[in-house]
Amino acid sequence: MSSTTDESTTLQFYGGRAASAIPIAFFIVWAIVQSGLLGIGDTSGLIVGILVGLIGGMFFVRGSWKTYADILFDGMTQRVAATAIVAWLWAGMFAETIQVGGFVDGLVWAAEAVRVGAALFPAITFILAALLATGIGTGYGTAIAFTALVFPAGVAVGANPILLFGAILSGAVFGDNLAPVSDTTIVSAVTQDADIGGVVASRFKYAIVAAVFAFASYLVAGQAMQGTPVDAAATGGAGTALGLVHLASIGVVIVTAVRGRHIVEAISWGIVLSVVLNLALGLSEASAILAFEGSRESALVQSMDAIPVLGSLIVPVDPGSATVSGSLYTGAVGFFPLIVLVLLIVAAAQLMQRGGGFDAIQEFLLERVATTVRRAETTMVLGTAIVNAMITINTAAEIAIAPYIKTLGRRFNINGYRRANILDANTAALGYIFPWGGGLLAGYSAMQRLPDQYEWFTQAMVVNPASVFPFVFHGWFLVAVFLLAAWTGYGREYVSDRASEEVSRV
Repeated sequence: MSSTTDESTTLQFYGGRAASAIPIAFFIVWAIVQSGLLGIGDTSGLIVGILVGLIGGMFFVRGSWKTYADILFDGMTQRVAATAIVAWLWAGMFAETIQVGGFVDGLVWAAEAVRVGAALFPAITFILAALLATGIGTGYGTAIAFTALVFPAGVAVGANPILLFGAILSGAVFGDNLAPVSDTTIVSAVTQDADIGGVVASRFKYAIVAAVFAFASYLVAGQAMQGTPVDAAATGGAGTALGLVHLASIGVVIVTAVRGRHIVEAISWGIVLSVVLNLALGLSEASAILAFEGSRESALVQSMDAIPVLGSLIVPVDPGSATVSGSLYTGAVGFFPLIVLVLLIVAAAQLMQRGGGFDAIQEFLLERVATTVRRAETTMVLGTAIVNAMITINTAAEIAIAPYIKTLGRRFNINGYRRANILDANTAALGYIFPWGGGLLAGYSAMQRLPDQYEWFTQAMVVNPASVFPFVFHGWFLVAVFLLAAWTGYGREYVSDRASEEVSRV
């Protein structure tokens, strides 16, 4: 289906430009009530919320509803949404395949061998997640992989689930903000006419300050919020070291990504290696990776049993129970509700952009608030925070607010590096803090499958998305660092201080 609109098409609403925010505003209220007040962590329920908001928004449109619908479809085809979706699918398959190969058992064994207890586990998790996210350039992929693999291992040794999930999200924030190959890093540099290498080098001083405080906070909170270790007998015995062989799979992904390969290629190599290791070392059956569960009454299913390779992938089941299963299947299918949700939210953001809602916010900040360089930078931080509260995908939020950051920064001669750092830090951080944020929901979607994968993992161990936001320490400290930098002038550079020699475009 092709759209008949273009980027210049605008919408008019009864109630003015503010009415264009109705779908997103309704969704945010819905999410707060569902997750925060009622304690219902259900992604499919959030889908209903955004759908109702989109339907309600139509009644405020002045003119044809067809334009509204066309722009909605335009929003759902945005590349930023597709990028996040692909990362979720590939990372989900990778994490599930490593999981069936016993990687979690290996982590439990390693934690016991080096005596990493419940108090220290969240802090160590933050560091490791930060390293992975920086290496592969996707905080979403890191949130998925660590929630599927490291989270159950931490819970097993007695780490507090909420604090541990916050540590994983904090590591994802660090990598999203600092990785040279991260989408947010690239967008922040390109939109502010700055070279990527210079941007990464200039933002390290902010990221490391926030990381030091976050690490210290996880050490303190880990000591104060220790849980109860899961009985080894309940988990099937102590973990074994063999599953740690999948550190090689993770290493392949990191090395491939750092060498400049696309994240899809990098994770694909990781999937291939993890499958090979699982089968070669007997870590899992082929059917645990991919299985066609066909009716045992089928003649084709019966005949396949004698074929060495294909026979191991065909699992006879009772009639009516036929399905496809395995880590590749569950790793991808588990994110389908989140994919639908993100497409609809990005579409709602497109409606708000075409309806002038974002422009109204930016004009207010530009004309009424940003009267000095100190207040200008403060409004840059707050402006990105407002937009990130409305848009689930941090890259999409960054694109929406980038023109305002550029215009305001140029008015006060603020250097492109500084503008890019303010833009990226807040979009990277807040995308993992709000309960409806894409990064948080990606990790939560992986977490929801854990009770089906481990007999000892109960529903009580699943973290409500609304309960984790105070514990995403690196995200909060990163925002605080830039608020303090804006007010004190720490790290401020003007156009005359340093010029970007090259603009890298993608």
